[in-house]
Amino acid sequence: QVQLVESGGGLVQAGGSLRLSCAASGRTFSSAAMGWFRQAPGKEREFVAAIRWSEANTYYGDSVKGRFTISRDNAKNTVYLQMNSLEPEDTAIYYCAVKVQGAVWQIPYGSQYDYWGQGTQVTVSS
Repeated sequence: QVQLVESGGGLVQAGGSLRLSCAASGRTFSSAAMGWFRQAPGKEREFVAAIRWSEANTYYGDSVKGRFTISRDNAKNTVYLQMNSLEPEDTAIYYCAVKVQGAVWQIPYGSQYDYWGQGTQVTVSS
């Protein structure tokens, strides 16, 4: 089992920044990918970003490219999502997830992830 705990959400004005953290505990997987997804009210879950645990290759959804940065700290088993130039459209609950194994093409698909955190609310005011 893997436990994921997100933190760092909150209320910020448009143009501001937030950094989300996701601390993983329990089993770890060298071939895993850790990702961030978000879901706004009335909308489908959206892929935000992901990072391969071993190679540190990163992947981003189109709507956040150039504004968000995902990184990891192996020693702390923690993944971060630095969010800059936030827009009201970024308002959502942000979820951290772990994909234990599989192909790179599966990374943007939430159904391919094995463990999920409880989520943290991000609200961007205009």
